[in-house]
Amino acid sequence: MASEFKLIDRFFKRPTRHTLLGVGDDGALIAPSPGHELVISTDLLVEGTHFLADTDAADLGWKTLAVNLSDIAAMGALPRWATLAAVLPAPTFDWVEAFARGFFACAERYDIDLIGGDTTRGPRAFCVTIFGEVPAGRALRRDGAQAGDSIWISGRPGSAALGLAHLQGRTTLAEPALSHCLAALHRPQPRVELGLALRDIAHAAIDVSDGVLADLEHLLERSGLAARLQIPQLPDAGLARNCWLAGGDDYELVFTAPAAADAAVADLAARLALPLTRIGEIEAGTPGELVLCDDSGNIITPARRGFDHFMSATEGEGTVSPADS
Repeated sequence: MASEFKLIDRFFKRPTRHTLLGVGDDGALIAPSPGHELVISTDLLVEGTHFLADTDAADLGWKTLAVNLSDIAAMGALPRWATLAAVLPAPTFDWVEAFARGFFACAERYDIDLIGGDTTRGPRAFCVTIFGEVPAGRALRRDGAQAGDSIWISGRPGSAALGLAHLQGRTTLAEPALSHCLAALHRPQPRVELGLALRDIAHAAIDVSDGVLADLEHLLERSGLAARLQIPQLPDAGLARNCWLAGGDDYELVFTAPAAADAAVADLAARLALPLTRIGEIEAGTPGELVLCDDSGNIITPARRGFDHFMSATEGEGTVSPADS
């Protein structure tokens, strides 16, 4: 069994690019860019709640950082620094090497310095605190939506939850859908470039971690508004629909923008080679109220709306217990 300090020195002490003092002291020293504000977010991943026990270590390393990057992306910020706290049961060099390889692959992709953290022994869990920068006054927030805004979502929601359903034997996916859904589950792609581009377009944004409906409701509540959704090509009722609406673990962005910017959003989708789908409109109304309609305008009552960490286990979550079929 490896010692704590050998693990840190061997796998997590790396050269930094934009940090005054990184791993190896009692604290890190960073210098934010002039005229910028810091965006800070923390996410915790726990075995059995957020990932399966047999998840590949390199994939888990990537995902541990990627889910935090999604929060930074939702605020239109540029990610810069991260800390990592890891709880590990009797770690081996091989497992930690693979985890670190995945973690730093994500860090290098998005130019992030690991500047500190902690390790201890116990049931497997990981906590990242991430720091980003945004020009003063230009952060995207949940409370900025306006009546009449178009509502958009990036990517293909529900893919991660469908991938998990396949692994759990609740559905059977064929190629190429299988590879796509498993990649969405194990190696989510945080929409950092999209978030940066939305500074000049969007009024409000949120990342999708608990389900499209649940996270959009959070945005509506903070903005004091309601919404009507009419989602193009929404899957038929059943597992696929529940995963799309409430599966969670997508790490896509839901954002609102003035209807006059619809063409600009379409252009952005082409430039980023990323699907951006208009799924509804912001309305005046009871804060948080969300009406979902089918293609004919008939109201749909979804089976679930998303995940809450303090619901009963049978009500499910994106990764370990996703939307029921």
